[in-house]
Amino acid sequence: MTLPRVLTIAGSDSGGGAGIQADLKTFTVLGAYGMSALTAVTAQNTLGVQGIYPLSPAAVAAQITSVLTDIGADAAKTGMLFSAEIIRAVAERIRPFRLSRLVVDPVMVAKGGARLLESTAEAALKAELLPLAAVVTPNLPEAEVLAGMSIRKAAEMKEAARRIVALGARAVVIKGGHLAGPPLDLLYDGAAFHEFQGERCATKNTHGTGCTFSAALAVGLAQGLELPAAVRRAKDFTACAIRAAVPLGHGHGPTNHLAWLEAH
Repeated sequence: MTLPRVLTIAGSDSGGGAGIQADLKTFTVLGAYGMSALTAVTAQNTLGVQGIYPLSPAAVAAQITSVLTDIGADAAKTGMLFSAEIIRAVAERIRPFRLSRLVVDPVMVAKGGARLLESTAEAALKAELLPLAAVVTPNLPEAEVLAGMSIRKAAEMKEAARRIVALGARAVVIKGGHLAGPPLDLLYDGAAFHEFQGERCATKNTHGTGCTFSAALAVGLAQGLELPAAVRRAKDFTACAIRAAVPLGHGHGPTNHLAWLEAH
């Protein structure tokens, strides 16, 4: 059996709910071989982030080169990158390998409020990484930063999506969980819009949902799914993990990636 190879370039969550831990769990459950290039170590639990310890850009670049020159990757995703220097190192190292299935999750702020991307790095994210992305997966606050506008309703999501694709990404999925009502995700591929409806789950245990969604999307692309189908499965996978979320810790507990296996 040939396993699709998926690389995550992201930070570590010591609590296990987000970051490379969530990515690798998602890869495994959905049937992909997961690899990782660590960008930062965080001291983190369900209550928040107590410390961020970024790796050097050279260390990040060396991990990417080590994986891609030997094992290779059918798809990759980025998560927490933290600094402009790390973003530039990531872009410089993946560019020669022509990774056509790159999912960029523009992680900016943790659920507890800690900044996971320095404000000075936002310009580098737009200029260096977005033009390499097959798809970008911002939540509403992240989409507002990337598009340079406020988003208060579904129609404004469409304008924000156009602006983000104009930055160079081939497609964008804006996750609408921060809007009132049922969560609506919007995919724009530069030509057409696709809407993905969902049901809101009443739980505080949603730590790592953004990482999980983008990781599931990367696996779908690695497995050859068309983008709308990959988005639909990623949304279903994330919703399944939220519904079966684990009430661990004293804050926002993690989602349950294994629930997908039980449901399928």
